[in-house]
Amino acid sequence: MRLLEIPMRLVATMPARALVCGLLACFALVAGAITDHSPLSPQVAVAQEEPAAEDAAAPADEAEAPKAKQSYLMWFLNALGVRYAIAFFVLSFTFVAVLVMNMLALRRDAIVPKSLAEAFEANLNEKKFQEAFDLAKADDSFLGQMLAAGMSKLQQGYDKATTAMGQVAEEEIMKLEQRLSLIGLVGSISPMVGLLGTVDGMVASFQVIAMSGATPKASDLAEGISMALITTLVGLVLAIPATIAFALFKNRLSKLTQELGVQADNLMSRFETVAKK
Repeated sequence: MRLLEIPMRLVATMPARALVCGLLACFALVAGAITDHSPLSPQVAVAQEEPAAEDAAAPADEAEAPKAKQSYLMWFLNALGVRYAIAFFVLSFTFVAVLVMNMLALRRDAIVPKSLAEAFEANLNEKKFQEAFDLAKADDSFLGQMLAAGMSKLQQGYDKATTAMGQVAEEEIMKLEQRLSLIGLVGSISPMVGLLGTVDGMVASFQVIAMSGATPKASDLAEGISMALITTLVGLVLAIPATIAFALFKNRLSKLTQELGVQADNLMSRFETVAKK
């Protein structure tokens, strides 16, 4: 358990910072999408300055110079753009961080370890109540915290003990649900960023059509259309696994918490008869 404390603490601090960076990047994207399509856009200004006479003066039989071949990855990144590449990188980093964090938090050994339940029950069978309490208190698992809280209140009555266990359970479940909700947040934000890129790219393409005096070339429209399609693709690629992971982890959390309640009640139920006596 001590070997896992350092990486779990590091991972636990990463998603919050990454999430803040992701939200700031999304706001920057919205502002950038609005300012980039002003009438004084540099791309449009350059397009207007190109004299139409040069195209007319060019020989009709002159072959166009072959363009340098570009790798698919570079074309993908160029179509995505710097702003959306940074935004999706932050979302991807956040998704991986919260995914690892939830995988560590939702392990069976971290919630309802079988070894703790067996050792605790063995101490109770031998009437070693102090040893059982020390064992539960020294364990960092969900079950250990509940048992330690319950046994610390046994002198005030069994009802007080069960109330203390219920409070600990509510607090820990709330923490687990908050961590789990970060995955759902990534699954919700990713397609919205992709949709923003889609609108951004289509506006850029229609701007070229509106500002050009003649029929625009297909290559002039390809940049905006590529941005629209690539951002949508990347947003869905992030959103789909995030949604699946959120559903799977939520079901696992429900299953483990239900098993935890049954195990804790079984271990503490023998103190009910003692308290009545």
